Amino acid sequence: MIRVDEDDPVGEVELSFPYRNVQIRRGVDPKELYELTTEIGRGKFGTVFKCKEKVSGLDLAAKFISVAKKEDRRNVEREVDIMRSLQHPRLLQIYDAFENGKMMCVILELIEGGELFERVIDDDFVLTEKSCTVFMRQICEGIDFIHKQRILHLDMKPENILCLTKTGNRVKIIDFGLARKYDPDKKLQVLFGTPEFVAPEVVNFDLIGYGTDMWSVGVICYVLLSGLSPFMGHTDVETMANVTIGKYDFDDDAFREISDTAKDFIAKLLVKDINSRMTATECLQHKWLLATTIQPETVLSTAKLKRYVIKKRWVKAVNTIIALKRMGAKIDADLVHS
Repeated sequence: MIRVDEDDPVGEVELSFPYRNVQIRRGVDPKELYELTTEIGRGKFGTVFKCKEKVSGLDLAAKFISVAKKEDRRNVEREVDIMRSLQHPRLLQIYDAFENGKMMCVILELIEGGELFERVIDDDFVLTEKSCTVFMRQICEGIDFIHKQRILHLDMKPENILCLTKTGNRVKIIDFGLARKYDPDKKLQVLFGTPEFVAPEVVNFDLIGYGTDMWSVGVICYVLLSGLSPFMGHTDVETMANVTIGKYDFDDDAFREISDTAKDFIAKLLVKDINSRMTATECLQHKWLLATTIQPETVLSTAKLKRYVIKKRWVKAVNTIIALKRMGAKIDADLVHS
């Protein structure tokens, strides 16, 4: 059985490699410098391969993105620019970047531990409330650093929290494709994200801010502890309607063993008023995350979380098939007109 070691000093970690001031290399083929091995991911964003730097032998991940449109190129350039300023052990690190014709490639730190939720539903994993605090503390550390760089992540969800290894307790926040630089003195509105995790101000197309990420952190914590999604509806429209109302509760049996302190942590994040939510810094000072005495705890049931994750897998698989079919149709159309 795998039990998270709550005494492991997760804060005492180093970056996977020294700081690199990554600049996009134009007209250079990344395959000249990196040897691609196995494909490890594919979706609407592109394709990810495990790779090895030929000079150092360092194992990394190479994400290839088609940039046939100028907008696609600008999106990748923005992501590289943002990641350059996010050098922190709790965040996915960038190593290199290339633009070669209509294809861009971003070389990233390789993380092989899998998604956090996939890890905790494993039959060999022992999930307790204390282990949840270990994970949530690291998530808040990462978000705290992001916000101190005046950046918003804007796509916080379980799929974007990965375990560094398959056996350790360290996690990293990934995917800065929707991240934006943020100036509190300037108005910023967005209309994107995952309905289940977006804040009310996103759905209403109101002004966003640091609190927008914190709402998502609250939803993630709620799901991790209970296996239930507080605002999930039968459709995206219904889900977003539930988010705008902002009503939720802790009435389900899944919260019977959960402490009032944990519920208070969530309640101070799932607040409709963006300015009334806890900041990431305040989260790190909350008594739930500061608890140092490890009391004997009841093992939390992961039955509902397993059903949640399995449903997510199914939806992801369907969306991937649809995306690949669209991609194939586009390629066929391009061939016809070429």
